Amino acid sequence: MAGLFRVKIFEIAGEVIVSICDEELLGKIIIDPERGVRIKIDEPFYGGELMDLEEAMNAIASSTQANLMGNRIVEAAIERGLTIRESVIEFGGIKHAQIVLYNSP
Repeated sequence: MAGLFRVKIFEIAGEVIVSICDEELLGKIIIDPERGVRIKIDEPFYGGELMDLEEAMNAIASSTQANLMGNRIVEAAIERGLTIRESVIEFGGIKHAQIVLYNSP
């Protein structure tokens, strides 16, 4: 899973939410005519820091919720047991997963 990822971290009401996309998807619009969906992978939500795979995985592990967009980041999360393939959906051939983690103190 080579390549870089855009990682944005939000802290809201005690929750740590990370939004991660494969770097090359930032600024793209994904159109899925089958579902009638148009998704803009934009700067305000995904345009965070550039990270390598290990840094991105650490961000997910330290979060309470993660929103992943991109075939590379989603496959990496599956391989590491952070999500399951059956929970992944695709929009226009691009994988998307949402993860809710419980991190006890």
